[in-house]
Amino acid sequence: MNAITPRFAVVGHPNKGKSSIVSTLSHNDAILISRRGGTTTRASAYPVSTATSGFELIDTPGFQRPTQALKWLKKHAGSADQRSRAVQLFVSSEGCQKKFPDEVEILTPLMKGAAILYVVDGSRPYGAEYEAEMEILRWTGRASMALINPIENEEYVTAWESALAQYFRLVRVFDPMQADFDKQISLLEAFAHLQPTWQSSLYRLISDLRQQKVDIVEECATILGDLLEDLCSHEYRQKALNKSQAKALESIVAQIYKDWMQQREKDAFEKMKTVFTFNHSELEVESMDYPPQLFDVEHWYAWGLNKRQLLTFAAASGATAGAVVDAAVAGQSFMLGALGGALVGYGGALFGGDRLTKLRVKGLPLGGYEACQGPARDKNFPFVVLGRFVNLFSQLKNRSHAKRGQVKVQNIELFSRIEKLAKPQKKALTTAMDRLSKQKTVTSLAKTVLPFLHTID
Repeated sequence: MNAITPRFAVVGHPNKGKSSIVSTLSHNDAILISRRGGTTTRASAYPVSTATSGFELIDTPGFQRPTQALKWLKKHAGSADQRSRAVQLFVSSEGCQKKFPDEVEILTPLMKGAAILYVVDGSRPYGAEYEAEMEILRWTGRASMALINPIENEEYVTAWESALAQYFRLVRVFDPMQADFDKQISLLEAFAHLQPTWQSSLYRLISDLRQQKVDIVEECATILGDLLEDLCSHEYRQKALNKSQAKALESIVAQIYKDWMQQREKDAFEKMKTVFTFNHSELEVESMDYPPQLFDVEHWYAWGLNKRQLLTFAAASGATAGAVVDAAVAGQSFMLGALGGALVGYGGALFGGDRLTKLRVKGLPLGGYEACQGPARDKNFPFVVLGRFVNLFSQLKNRSHAKRGQVKVQNIELFSRIEKLAKPQKKALTTAMDRLSKQKTVTSLAKTVLPFLHTID
Protein backbone atom coordinates (compact mmCIF):
# COMPACT_ATOMS: atom_id res chain seq x y z
CA MET A 1 0.00 0.00 0.00
CA ASN A 2 1.52 3.34 -1.06
CA ALA A 3 1.06 6.79 0.39
CA ILE A 4 -2.05 7.59 -1.66
CA THR A 5 -3.81 4.31 -0.92
CA PRO A 6 -6.99 5.07 1.05
CA ARG A 7 -6.78 3.70 4.59
CA PHE A 8 -9.76 3.61 6.94
CA ALA A 9 -9.57 2.90 10.66
CA VAL A 10 -12.89 1.58 11.98
CA VAL A 11 -13.21 2.88 15.53
CA GLY A 12 -15.74 3.28 18.33
CA HIS A 13 -17.12 1.81 21.55
CA PRO A 14 -16.70 -1.94 22.12
CA ASN A 15 -19.34 -4.25 20.65
CA LYS A 16 -20.84 -1.79 18.16
CA GLY A 17 -20.23 -3.88 15.04
CA LYS A 18 -16.82 -2.56 13.98
CA SER A 19 -15.53 -5.97 12.93
CA SER A 20 -18.77 -6.64 11.04
CA ILE A 21 -18.27 -3.46 9.04
CA VAL A 22 -14.66 -4.38 8.27
CA SER A 23 -15.76 -7.86 7.16
CA THR A 24 -18.48 -6.47 4.90
CA LEU A 25 -16.41 -3.75 3.26
CA SER A 26 -13.35 -5.98 2.75
CA HIS A 27 -15.43 -8.97 1.56
CA ASN A 28 -13.54 -11.06 4.09
CA ASP A 29 -15.44 -13.72 6.03
CA ALA A 30 -12.34 -14.77 7.99
CA ILE A 31 -12.66 -11.80 10.36
CA LEU A 32 -13.79 -12.87 13.82
CA ILE A 33 -17.20 -11.48 14.74
CA SER A 34 -18.75 -11.82 18.18
CA ARG A 35 -21.62 -10.27 20.09
CA ARG A 36 -19.32 -10.27 23.12
CA GLY A 37 -17.43 -7.03 23.59
CA GLY A 38 -13.65 -6.97 23.56
CA THR A 39 -13.17 -9.57 20.82
CA THR A 40 -10.76 -7.22 19.00
CA THR A 41 -7.79 -6.36 21.21
CA ARG A 42 -5.21 -5.21 18.66
CA ALA A 43 -5.46 -3.10 15.53
CA SER A 44 -5.43 -5.35 12.46
CA ALA A 45 -5.09 -4.19 8.85
CA TYR A 46 -7.02 -5.82 6.00
CA PRO A 47 -5.76 -4.70 2.58
CA VAL A 48 -8.09 -5.01 -0.41
CA SER A 49 -6.50 -4.99 -3.86
CA THR A 50 -8.22 -4.55 -7.20
CA ALA A 51 -6.97 -4.40 -10.79
CA THR A 52 -5.85 -0.76 -10.68
CA SER A 53 -6.40 0.37 -7.10
CA GLY A 54 -7.06 -0.79 -3.56
CA PHE A 55 -7.72 0.32 -0.03
CA GLU A 56 -7.06 -0.80 3.52
CA LEU A 57 -9.42 -1.28 6.43
CA ILE A 58 -8.10 -1.33 9.98
CA ASP A 59 -10.12 -3.09 12.65
CA THR A 60 -9.42 -1.59 16.08
CA PRO A 61 -10.30 -2.31 19.72
CA GLY A 62 -13.03 -0.32 21.40
CA PHE A 63 -12.36 2.76 23.50
CA GLN A 64 -11.90 1.80 27.15
CA ARG A 65 -10.79 4.98 28.99
CA PRO A 66 -11.61 7.89 26.67
CA THR A 67 -12.43 10.38 29.44
CA GLN A 68 -9.08 9.87 31.17
CA ALA A 69 -7.26 9.87 27.82
CA LEU A 70 -8.87 13.19 26.88
CA LYS A 71 -7.79 14.70 30.20
CA TRP A 72 -4.21 13.67 29.44
CA LEU A 73 -4.41 15.24 25.99
CA LYS A 74 -5.82 18.51 27.33
CA LYS A 75 -2.85 18.80 29.71
CA HIS A 76 -0.51 18.60 26.72
CA ALA A 77 -2.30 20.98 24.34
CA GLY A 78 -2.88 24.58 25.30
CA SER A 79 -4.53 25.56 22.01
CA ALA A 80 -6.14 23.98 18.96
CA ASP A 81 -2.96 24.14 16.86
CA GLN A 82 -1.24 21.85 19.39
CA ARG A 83 -3.89 19.12 19.47
CA SER A 84 -2.60 16.90 16.68
CA ARG A 85 0.90 17.05 18.15
CA ALA A 86 -0.52 16.09 21.56
CA VAL A 87 -2.19 13.02 20.07
CA GLN A 88 1.11 12.06 18.42
CA LEU A 89 2.84 12.43 21.77
CA PHE A 90 0.13 10.30 23.37
CA VAL A 91 0.63 7.31 21.05
CA SER A 92 4.43 7.46 21.33
CA SER A 93 4.49 7.78 25.14
CA GLU A 94 5.47 4.57 26.94
CA GLY A 95 3.38 5.65 29.90
CA CYS A 96 0.27 6.03 27.73
CA GLN A 97 0.97 2.73 26.00
CA LYS A 98 0.80 1.02 29.38
CA LYS A 99 -2.07 3.04 30.86
CA PHE A 100 -4.20 3.44 27.71
CA PRO A 101 -3.31 0.44 25.48
CA ASP A 102 -6.65 0.38 23.65
CA GLU A 103 -6.69 4.10 22.94
CA VAL A 104 -3.10 3.91 21.66
CA GLU A 105 -4.08 1.03 19.33
CA ILE A 106 -6.97 3.11 18.00
CA LEU A 107 -5.05 6.35 17.48
CA THR A 108 -1.80 4.95 16.05
CA PRO A 109 -3.14 4.22 12.52
CA LEU A 110 -4.88 7.62 12.51
CA MET A 111 -1.60 9.38 13.20
CA LYS A 112 -0.12 7.40 10.30
CA GLY A 113 -2.67 8.82 7.87
CA ALA A 114 -5.76 6.63 8.15
CA ALA A 115 -9.19 8.22 7.89
CA ILE A 116 -11.88 7.61 10.51
CA LEU A 117 -14.99 5.44 10.26
CA TYR A 118 -16.61 5.97 13.65
CA VAL A 119 -19.24 3.34 14.48
CA VAL A 120 -22.16 3.62 16.93
CA ASP A 121 -25.18 1.43 17.66
CA GLY A 122 -28.43 3.06 16.53
CA SER A 123 -30.49 0.70 18.69
CA ARG A 124 -28.95 2.09 21.89
CA PRO A 125 -29.50 5.63 23.26
CA TYR A 126 -26.96 8.40 22.80
CA GLY A 127 -25.04 9.29 25.94
CA ALA A 128 -22.56 11.97 26.95
CA GLU A 129 -19.92 9.28 27.61
CA TYR A 130 -19.40 9.07 23.85
CA GLU A 131 -18.38 12.72 23.59
CA ALA A 132 -14.89 12.14 25.01
CA GLU A 133 -13.98 9.63 22.34
CA MET A 134 -15.50 11.76 19.57
CA GLU A 135 -13.55 14.75 20.83
CA ILE A 136 -10.33 12.73 20.81
CA LEU A 137 -10.99 11.70 17.23
CA ARG A 138 -11.60 15.33 16.28
CA TRP A 139 -8.20 16.23 17.75
CA THR A 140 -6.46 13.95 15.24
CA GLY A 141 -7.51 16.23 12.38
CA ARG A 142 -8.19 13.24 10.15
CA ALA A 143 -11.02 13.06 7.60
CA SER A 144 -13.91 11.26 9.20
CA MET A 145 -17.31 9.70 8.68
CA ALA A 146 -19.74 8.37 11.29
CA LEU A 147 -21.65 5.15 10.66
CA ILE A 148 -24.82 4.36 12.61
CA ASN A 149 -25.18 0.59 12.82
CA PRO A 150 -28.78 -0.39 13.71
CA ILE A 151 -27.79 -3.66 15.38
CA GLU A 152 -31.25 -4.49 16.75
CA ASN A 153 -33.48 -1.63 15.57
CA GLU A 154 -33.43 2.05 14.51
CA GLU A 155 -35.06 3.46 17.63
CA TYR A 156 -32.31 5.98 18.41
CA VAL A 157 -30.99 6.71 14.94
CA THR A 158 -32.45 10.23 14.80
CA ALA A 159 -30.87 11.23 18.11
CA TRP A 160 -27.54 9.84 16.98
CA GLU A 161 -27.71 11.72 13.67
CA SER A 162 -28.21 14.98 15.53
CA ALA A 163 -25.30 14.37 17.92
CA LEU A 164 -22.87 13.00 15.35
CA ALA A 165 -23.43 15.89 12.97
CA GLN A 166 -21.67 18.13 15.48
CA TYR A 167 -18.46 16.11 15.23
CA PHE A 168 -18.46 14.55 11.73
CA ARG A 169 -19.00 16.03 8.27
CA LEU A 170 -20.61 12.83 7.01
CA VAL A 171 -23.10 10.64 8.89
CA ARG A 172 -24.58 7.50 7.35
CA VAL A 173 -26.85 4.69 8.54
CA PHE A 174 -25.08 1.47 7.59
CA ASP A 175 -26.16 -2.05 8.51
CA PRO A 176 -23.22 -4.36 7.73
CA MET A 177 -25.44 -7.43 7.91
CA GLN A 178 -27.77 -6.20 5.18
CA ALA A 179 -25.60 -3.84 3.14
CA ASP A 180 -25.67 -4.83 -0.52
CA PHE A 181 -23.09 -3.89 -3.13
CA ASP A 182 -24.65 -0.52 -3.95
CA LYS A 183 -24.69 0.57 -0.31
CA GLN A 184 -21.05 -0.36 0.07
CA ILE A 185 -20.13 1.61 -3.04
CA SER A 186 -22.06 4.64 -1.78
CA LEU A 187 -19.75 4.84 1.25
CA LEU A 188 -16.67 4.92 -0.96
CA GLU A 189 -18.25 7.55 -3.21
CA ALA A 190 -19.08 9.71 -0.18
CA PHE A 191 -15.53 9.50 1.09
CA ALA A 192 -14.16 10.41 -2.31
CA HIS A 193 -15.84 13.79 -1.88
CA LEU A 194 -14.62 14.10 1.70
CA GLN A 195 -10.94 13.37 1.00
CA PRO A 196 -9.85 15.04 -2.29
CA THR A 197 -6.36 13.49 -2.25
CA TRP A 198 -7.95 10.03 -2.45
CA GLN A 199 -10.49 10.80 -5.14
CA SER A 200 -8.54 9.33 -8.04
CA SER A 201 -7.75 6.12 -6.14
CA LEU A 202 -11.29 5.73 -4.86
CA TYR A 203 -12.89 6.29 -8.26
CA ARG A 204 -10.58 3.67 -9.81
CA LEU A 205 -11.41 1.37 -6.92
CA ILE A 206 -15.14 1.81 -7.46
CA SER A 207 -14.74 1.12 -11.17
CA ASP A 208 -12.72 -2.01 -10.42
CA LEU A 209 -15.28 -3.27 -7.90
CA ARG A 210 -18.10 -2.83 -10.41
CA GLN A 211 -16.13 -4.76 -13.00
CA GLN A 212 -15.44 -7.48 -10.42
CA LYS A 213 -19.17 -7.84 -9.90
CA VAL A 214 -19.64 -8.39 -13.65
CA ASP A 215 -16.77 -10.89 -13.72
CA ILE A 216 -18.21 -12.85 -10.81
CA VAL A 217 -21.54 -13.33 -12.59
CA GLU A 218 -19.71 -14.49 -15.72
CA GLU A 219 -17.66 -16.97 -13.67
CA CYS A 220 -20.86 -18.30 -12.12
CA ALA A 221 -22.36 -18.71 -15.59
CA THR A 222 -19.38 -20.86 -16.55
CA ILE A 223 -19.77 -22.95 -13.39
CA LEU A 224 -23.48 -23.39 -14.10
CA GLY A 225 -22.91 -24.28 -17.75
CA ASP A 226 -20.39 -26.96 -16.83
CA LEU A 227 -22.70 -28.32 -14.12
CA LEU A 228 -25.66 -28.60 -16.48
CA GLU A 229 -23.61 -30.41 -19.09
CA ASP A 230 -22.12 -32.83 -16.56
CA LEU A 231 -25.32 -33.68 -14.69
CA CYS A 232 -27.47 -34.05 -17.79
CA SER A 233 -25.00 -36.26 -19.64
CA HIS A 234 -23.55 -38.36 -16.83
CA GLU A 235 -23.98 -42.11 -16.82
CA TYR A 236 -22.30 -44.90 -14.91
CA ARG A 237 -21.41 -48.32 -16.35
CA GLN A 238 -20.45 -51.51 -14.54
CA LYS A 239 -19.34 -54.68 -16.33
CA ALA A 240 -20.78 -58.06 -15.30
CA LEU A 241 -20.20 -61.67 -16.30
CA ASN A 242 -23.79 -62.37 -17.18
CA LYS A 243 -27.20 -60.77 -17.55
CA SER A 244 -28.49 -61.81 -14.14
CA GLN A 245 -25.38 -60.46 -12.42
CA ALA A 246 -25.77 -57.17 -14.27
CA LYS A 247 -29.38 -56.97 -13.13
CA ALA A 248 -28.36 -57.74 -9.56
CA LEU A 249 -26.03 -54.72 -9.63
CA GLU A 250 -28.96 -52.33 -10.08
CA SER A 251 -28.98 -50.86 -6.55
CA ILE A 252 -25.20 -50.54 -6.42
CA VAL A 253 -24.95 -48.92 -9.83
CA ALA A 254 -27.84 -46.58 -9.01
CA GLN A 255 -26.20 -45.49 -5.74
CA ILE A 256 -22.82 -44.83 -7.37
CA TYR A 257 -24.56 -42.81 -10.08
CA LYS A 258 -26.55 -40.81 -7.52
CA ASP A 259 -23.51 -40.18 -5.30
CA TRP A 260 -21.51 -38.86 -8.24
CA MET A 261 -24.31 -36.51 -9.30
CA GLN A 262 -24.76 -35.12 -5.80
CA GLN A 263 -21.03 -34.66 -5.31
CA ARG A 264 -20.76 -32.90 -8.66
CA GLU A 265 -23.49 -30.46 -7.64
CA LYS A 266 -21.84 -29.90 -4.27
CA ASP A 267 -18.49 -29.17 -5.96
CA ALA A 268 -20.17 -26.57 -8.16
CA PHE A 269 -21.74 -24.93 -5.11
CA GLU A 270 -18.38 -24.85 -3.33
CA LYS A 271 -16.73 -23.31 -6.39
CA MET A 272 -19.41 -20.62 -6.49
CA LYS A 273 -18.77 -19.87 -2.80
CA THR A 274 -15.11 -19.34 -3.63
CA VAL A 275 -15.96 -16.99 -6.50
CA PHE A 276 -18.00 -14.90 -4.06
CA THR A 277 -15.06 -15.13 -1.57
CA PHE A 278 -17.00 -17.01 1.09
CA ASN A 279 -14.00 -19.08 2.11
CA HIS A 280 -14.04 -19.22 5.91
CA SER A 281 -17.61 -18.81 7.08
CA GLU A 282 -19.85 -21.58 8.36
CA LEU A 283 -21.68 -21.57 5.05
CA GLU A 284 -21.26 -25.26 4.26
CA VAL A 285 -23.38 -27.03 1.69
CA GLU A 286 -24.07 -29.97 4.01
CA SER A 287 -25.35 -27.74 6.83
CA MET A 288 -27.40 -25.34 4.73
CA ASP A 289 -31.05 -24.94 5.48
CA TYR A 290 -31.49 -26.21 1.95
CA PRO A 291 -34.47 -28.07 0.49
CA PRO A 292 -34.37 -31.71 -0.50
CA GLN A 293 -31.46 -33.27 -2.29
CA LEU A 294 -31.13 -33.33 -6.03
CA PHE A 295 -32.77 -36.74 -6.23
CA ASP A 296 -35.69 -36.06 -3.92
CA VAL A 297 -38.04 -36.06 -6.89
CA GLU A 298 -41.20 -35.45 -4.89
CA HIS A 299 -39.93 -31.94 -4.13
CA TRP A 300 -38.89 -31.02 -7.64
CA TYR A 301 -41.79 -28.59 -7.83
CA ALA A 302 -39.68 -26.34 -5.60
CA TRP A 303 -36.96 -26.15 -8.25
CA GLY A 304 -38.11 -26.91 -11.78
CA LEU A 305 -41.25 -26.23 -13.77
CA ASN A 306 -44.76 -27.60 -13.73
CA LYS A 307 -46.43 -29.31 -16.68
CA ARG A 308 -48.05 -26.16 -18.04
CA GLN A 309 -44.77 -24.25 -17.85
CA LEU A 310 -42.88 -27.04 -19.58
CA LEU A 311 -45.41 -27.02 -22.39
CA THR A 312 -45.03 -23.25 -22.71
CA PHE A 313 -41.26 -23.47 -23.07
CA ALA A 314 -41.53 -26.49 -25.36
CA ALA A 315 -43.43 -24.31 -27.78
CA ALA A 316 -40.87 -21.53 -27.39
CA SER A 317 -37.96 -23.89 -28.08
CA GLY A 318 -39.65 -25.59 -31.01
CA ALA A 319 -40.10 -28.95 -29.31
CA THR A 320 -43.35 -30.78 -29.89
CA ALA A 321 -45.88 -30.75 -27.10
CA GLY A 322 -46.25 -34.50 -27.43
CA ALA A 323 -42.55 -34.96 -26.72
CA VAL A 324 -42.92 -33.09 -23.47
CA VAL A 325 -46.12 -34.82 -22.38
CA ASP A 326 -44.53 -38.14 -23.27
CA ALA A 327 -41.28 -37.53 -21.38
CA ALA A 328 -40.88 -40.86 -19.64
CA VAL A 329 -38.70 -41.94 -16.79
CA ALA A 330 -38.58 -45.67 -16.02
CA GLY A 331 -41.53 -46.06 -18.38
CA GLN A 332 -43.83 -43.65 -16.56
CA SER A 333 -45.08 -40.24 -17.57
CA PHE A 334 -43.24 -37.87 -15.25
CA MET A 335 -44.75 -34.42 -14.93
CA LEU A 336 -44.82 -32.28 -11.85
CA GLY A 337 -47.94 -30.16 -11.59
CA ALA A 338 -47.11 -27.51 -9.01
CA LEU A 339 -50.19 -25.47 -9.79
CA GLY A 340 -50.67 -22.54 -7.45
CA GLY A 341 -47.46 -23.47 -5.66
CA ALA A 342 -48.86 -26.77 -4.35
CA LEU A 343 -48.07 -30.32 -5.37
CA VAL A 344 -51.22 -32.03 -6.69
CA GLY A 345 -51.71 -35.77 -6.52
CA TYR A 346 -50.18 -37.88 -9.24
CA GLY A 347 -50.38 -41.27 -7.60
CA GLY A 348 -47.84 -43.57 -9.17
CA ALA A 349 -46.35 -40.81 -11.29
CA LEU A 350 -44.16 -39.70 -8.38
CA PHE A 351 -41.48 -42.08 -7.29
CA GLY A 352 -38.14 -42.11 -5.48
CA GLY A 353 -35.01 -40.53 -6.87
CA ASP A 354 -33.46 -43.93 -7.49
CA ARG A 355 -35.97 -44.32 -10.34
CA LEU A 356 -35.01 -41.07 -12.02
CA THR A 357 -33.07 -43.11 -14.55
CA LYS A 358 -33.71 -46.65 -15.72
CA LEU A 359 -31.13 -49.39 -15.33
CA ARG A 360 -30.10 -50.76 -18.70
CA VAL A 361 -28.41 -54.10 -19.18
CA LYS A 362 -26.41 -54.46 -22.38
CA GLY A 363 -24.46 -57.26 -23.90
CA LEU A 364 -20.87 -56.43 -24.79
CA PRO A 365 -19.38 -57.17 -28.23
CA LEU A 366 -16.54 -59.27 -26.79
CA GLY A 367 -18.68 -61.10 -24.24
CA GLY A 368 -20.15 -60.31 -20.87
CA TYR A 369 -22.71 -57.72 -19.93
CA GLU A 370 -22.85 -54.16 -18.67
CA ALA A 371 -25.20 -52.47 -16.19
CA CYS A 372 -25.76 -48.79 -17.08
CA GLN A 373 -27.38 -46.02 -15.03
CA GLY A 374 -28.13 -42.62 -16.51
CA PRO A 375 -28.24 -40.21 -18.14
CA ALA A 376 -31.28 -38.32 -16.79
CA ARG A 377 -33.61 -37.77 -19.72
CA ASP A 378 -36.49 -36.05 -18.01
CA LYS A 379 -37.44 -32.72 -19.58
CA ASN A 380 -37.66 -31.06 -16.20
CA PHE A 381 -34.26 -32.19 -14.94
CA PRO A 382 -32.17 -29.37 -16.53
CA PHE A 383 -34.60 -26.84 -15.07
CA VAL A 384 -34.28 -28.46 -11.63
CA VAL A 385 -30.48 -28.16 -11.83
CA LEU A 386 -30.85 -24.55 -12.98
CA GLY A 387 -33.31 -23.72 -10.20
CA ARG A 388 -31.18 -25.21 -7.45
CA PHE A 389 -28.04 -23.42 -8.64
CA VAL A 390 -29.77 -20.07 -9.04
CA ASN A 391 -31.34 -20.32 -5.60
CA LEU A 392 -27.90 -20.44 -4.00
CA PHE A 393 -26.54 -17.87 -6.47
CA SER A 394 -29.27 -15.42 -5.44
CA GLN A 395 -28.34 -15.86 -1.79
CA LEU A 396 -24.61 -15.35 -2.27
CA LYS A 397 -24.85 -12.47 -4.72
CA ASN A 398 -26.13 -10.02 -2.11
CA ARG A 399 -24.97 -11.74 1.06
CA SER A 400 -22.87 -9.64 3.40
CA HIS A 401 -19.57 -11.20 4.43
CA ALA A 402 -20.37 -10.22 8.00
CA LYS A 403 -23.47 -12.42 7.95
CA ARG A 404 -22.70 -15.87 9.25
CA GLY A 405 -24.81 -18.99 9.55
CA GLN A 406 -27.11 -20.83 7.20
CA VAL A 407 -28.48 -19.77 3.86
CA LYS A 408 -32.25 -19.55 3.84
CA VAL A 409 -34.22 -20.82 0.88
CA GLN A 410 -36.17 -18.28 -1.11
CA ASN A 411 -38.68 -18.67 -3.88
CA ILE A 412 -36.83 -17.69 -7.03
CA GLU A 413 -39.89 -18.10 -9.31
CA LEU A 414 -37.95 -19.85 -12.05
CA PHE A 415 -40.65 -19.62 -14.70
CA SER A 416 -41.39 -15.91 -14.21
CA ARG A 417 -37.70 -15.05 -14.26
CA ILE A 418 -37.17 -16.90 -17.52
CA GLU A 419 -40.18 -15.03 -18.89
CA LYS A 420 -38.39 -11.74 -18.15
CA LEU A 421 -35.73 -12.55 -20.73
CA ALA A 422 -35.86 -11.00 -24.17
CA LYS A 423 -37.46 -13.34 -26.67
CA PRO A 424 -34.19 -14.45 -28.34
CA GLN A 425 -32.56 -15.07 -24.95
CA LYS A 426 -35.55 -17.03 -23.68
CA LYS A 427 -35.64 -19.19 -26.79
CA ALA A 428 -31.90 -19.83 -26.56
CA LEU A 429 -32.20 -20.90 -22.92
CA THR A 430 -35.26 -23.14 -23.32
CA THR A 431 -33.80 -24.72 -26.45
CA ALA A 432 -30.59 -25.41 -24.55
CA MET A 433 -32.57 -27.05 -21.73
CA ASP A 434 -34.39 -29.23 -24.25
CA ARG A 435 -31.16 -30.30 -25.93
CA LEU A 436 -29.57 -31.09 -22.57
CA SER A 437 -32.46 -33.39 -21.69
CA LYS A 438 -31.70 -35.24 -24.94
CA GLN A 439 -27.95 -35.32 -24.21
CA LYS A 440 -27.24 -33.16 -27.24
CA THR A 441 -24.39 -30.67 -27.45
CA VAL A 442 -25.15 -27.05 -26.57
CA THR A 443 -22.72 -24.51 -27.96
CA SER A 444 -21.65 -21.69 -25.61
CA LEU A 445 -23.89 -22.83 -22.75
CA ALA A 446 -22.27 -20.36 -20.32
CA LYS A 447 -23.23 -17.46 -22.62
CA THR A 448 -26.74 -18.88 -22.90
CA VAL A 449 -27.36 -18.97 -19.13
CA LEU A 450 -25.59 -15.64 -18.44
CA PRO A 451 -28.58 -13.39 -19.31
CA PHE A 452 -30.71 -15.44 -16.93
CA LEU A 453 -28.25 -14.91 -14.06
CA HIS A 454 -28.46 -11.17 -14.75
CA THR A 455 -32.20 -11.34 -13.93
CA ILE A 456 -31.34 -12.25 -10.33
CA ASP A 457 -31.47 -9.11 -8.20
